[in-house]
Amino acid sequence: MDAASESPAAPFLRNSLLLRMLGFGFFSGLPLPLSIFTLQQWFTTAGVSIHAVSFTAWLGLSYTLKFLWSPLFDRFPPRWAGRLGRRRFWLFVIQPLLALACATLALTDPTVNALHTAIAAGAMAFCSASQDIVIDAWRIEIFPEARQGAALAAYVWGYRTAMTVSGSGAIALSTVLGWHGAIICMAGLMACAPVLTFVSPEPSAPLQATPVGILAAIRRSFVDPLLEFLSRPGALTVLAFIVLFWLGKVFADNTAASFYHRGLGLSSQAVAGANFIPALVGIYAGAAFGAWLVARLGNIRAVLLAGSLQAASLGLYLVLLAAATSWMLYVKVGGEYFFNAAAQTAFLSFVSALCSRNYTATQYALLSSLAAIPLHTLAGTAGYAAEALGWAPFYACTMLGGLPALGILLWLRRR
Repeated sequence: MDAASESPAAPFLRNSLLLRMLGFGFFSGLPLPLSIFTLQQWFTTAGVSIHAVSFTAWLGLSYTLKFLWSPLFDRFPPRWAGRLGRRRFWLFVIQPLLALACATLALTDPTVNALHTAIAAGAMAFCSASQDIVIDAWRIEIFPEARQGAALAAYVWGYRTAMTVSGSGAIALSTVLGWHGAIICMAGLMACAPVLTFVSPEPSAPLQATPVGILAAIRRSFVDPLLEFLSRPGALTVLAFIVLFWLGKVFADNTAASFYHRGLGLSSQAVAGANFIPALVGIYAGAAFGAWLVARLGNIRAVLLAGSLQAASLGLYLVLLAAATSWMLYVKVGGEYFFNAAAQTAFLSFVSALCSRNYTATQYALLSSLAAIPLHTLAGTAGYAAEALGWAPFYACTMLGGLPALGILLWLRRR
């Protein structure tokens, strides 16, 4: 639709959808720290052993393995869902359960039984990952491809704001209200999510034949989405690009804490300060920049440019190594977050465009899980590589880590 024929209400509708996307991003990011970082802080102050605290990292598997149950949200909307539609129905089911799991977490006490607390956090992580599946599908289906960059920028803004609220905000609140009071406040925020779902439109769903029999249902839910993607020309090459794109970044991130404290001798206060305001400013500005790149250049060229800038930004580790001052730490963190948010926005817009509207939830959950493989596998060797090479050669290598993925994408673009 061109500008001359566009309805006068169209700009308002576009902006209202972006506001809803901002809200969905907030409710998507709110539970994550409560099941990992904030929970670990609670366990630590409760005197739980360091080994038990480290086991909480397993709770993040729900976010990595969410593709296993994502077909449920594509293929099995109950007939009596009626006018709610497929996406809104599942959000109305998941979001109250998520708030209930958070409230249950607040009622546990790790000093009495840490296992009960971990189980409640695990249930919350599962519900949170499920909500992510449906929100991602809603975004891909409700926004046209040209608006995916702007939608992702709004999502990242809301998501990162929520992580600050339930991360450092909840920890600060615990000093006033105690851990139980702080987490019950987070549960109260989560309980508001269904209101946003109620005022959000339902995307139009493609007409699909209803499979007859259990085996047919399993095939349509789990096998067909994968086969449909793999049947496309260059599918395996695209998967290789997705797996390799964040390789250099995750190696650098996995050693950052040791680099700050042991390599540079920076205080925890300096590191915490740099990862608050500079990080938030970098994220908000970078997400907007990434959305602008997608709108102006298209998905592939935006990923090529933003990915190149993100890889180059890892050179800020070398700059910080040469001038280990607090103000340079602020510059490094703000700049790195800026280019990372831009690359993330462009990358996720590209991945969203790959998803068939028949299998939106399943394919996006699968592709986004593939992107996390280096974080949970190869990045575990980052510490050994840094010790063997030294800080400067190691971070120089991380700058080159993204080149294979960018080379693959450049080859795909030329084809």
